[in-house]
Amino acid sequence: MGESSAQSMSKCTELTLNRDAVIDTDRISNLPNSLLYHILSFLPTKEAVATAILSNRWKPLWTLVPTLDLKDNCCKKPISFTYIVYRVLALHIAPSLRSFRLTWYSPCNSFHLDTWIHAALARNVQQLHLEIYLDGRQDDNHVYVGKFFWLPSSLFTCKTVVVLELSGGIMLNPPPSFQFASLKILRLSKIRYGSTNNISTLLSACPVLEDLSVVRECTENVIGLKINVHTLKRLHIELKSYKPEPPDYYLEIHTPALEYFRFSGHLRNIVFHEKLAHLIEARVDIYALEDWTRVYETYYGDRIFKLLRALNNAKFLSLFPGDKECVACGSIYPSMFQNLVRLNFKVTPSNWHVLLALLLVAPNLEVLVVNKDYDNENRLCWMELPDAPCCLSSRLTTFNFDGFEKLEHEVKFVKYILKEARALNTMTIKIPAKLSKEDVFETLSMFPGLSTCLITVEKGI
Repeated sequence: MGESSAQSMSKCTELTLNRDAVIDTDRISNLPNSLLYHILSFLPTKEAVATAILSNRWKPLWTLVPTLDLKDNCCKKPISFTYIVYRVLALHIAPSLRSFRLTWYSPCNSFHLDTWIHAALARNVQQLHLEIYLDGRQDDNHVYVGKFFWLPSSLFTCKTVVVLELSGGIMLNPPPSFQFASLKILRLSKIRYGSTNNISTLLSACPVLEDLSVVRECTENVIGLKINVHTLKRLHIELKSYKPEPPDYYLEIHTPALEYFRFSGHLRNIVFHEKLAHLIEARVDIYALEDWTRVYETYYGDRIFKLLRALNNAKFLSLFPGDKECVACGSIYPSMFQNLVRLNFKVTPSNWHVLLALLLVAPNLEVLVVNKDYDNENRLCWMELPDAPCCLSSRLTTFNFDGFEKLEHEVKFVKYILKEARALNTMTIKIPAKLSKEDVFETLSMFPGLSTCLITVEKGI
């Protein structure tokens, strides 16, 4: 009996200790309110509100979190969700908002949206994210053709917004005179523009803008886009089109302080009016629909070289043409890529000569990454490798080739790299599953230049 009693006491003590250990491990609740507000600010508002059930300590916390993330869940009764939003705004008492995000996919009276946005502006919001579709109508090309939401006039008088993101069925309609005094980051994705000058009007009212992203669906026959921002450091332009005929546009860029440039879309007329003396990184992703080259015989000619000449100060360059377009004639000369240290290039049957032309004008290149974007050599556009020695960068140390299939021109290219890149110390070759790593390595081992280079052959995904 004594032994049994002792065992019971021991178990009770163990349970008490375990319970105390569990209580002690709830360290989050013991954190100061300021830190809990910060943690909750990373959650959607719906989840932040749900933490109120944890304890009395947690119940009021979400009401003072400096962020609101409200998302319509496309429910069958949007009126009830409208009521929820009003209740959240009424209970939320944070004096200022760091971020306000509104995502809406259901039919709704614009008056409600205006009211909610105005409530955020009244609290000196710094980051405003709006993605609004008042109905789900799309055309055959999945382009939104439903009712558009016109931005409230109060937005254009806000002096505290630093980040502004507009996406979806929103109509950009800036007044003739206004100013976003604090706006540094502006992202416009698939919205509509009331007139061709709306972007220019908007940009002229952003005296400290540093980061601009424009994703535009080419619904008009001809698009004109002028970007004149002397403070801009980052620029991303993406032009999407699903029409059977290729889009036509002209893009004029005045951005002397630009450090990062990214372009995606069909390549037409792009003009830089100043030399990009501060450019660090450039990414160019060119694509075209098959009909554009087959039916309309769309060829890029010298456009790709013209664009590259404007980007010749880049330190990091990624060039990813699609697999349908044909890059015809042209030359990078007389431009030199003296600053280029890393080149990522996606080769297609029609652009090998562009890659080789770049290698000949990049004397300080250190890393070369080649990705192959085709599985045959039809329409192959190949330029013979130069006979003159030392045409390749003497600083090239790393070479990666993803998609190597032992085609004749691929073997010649790898042999050329091994021969001319005297400082090369790492080469990684990724091959398709149909090839044997042993056979590929045996082929490569016959080339000169292997004594100081570590070669890895891997199976691609």
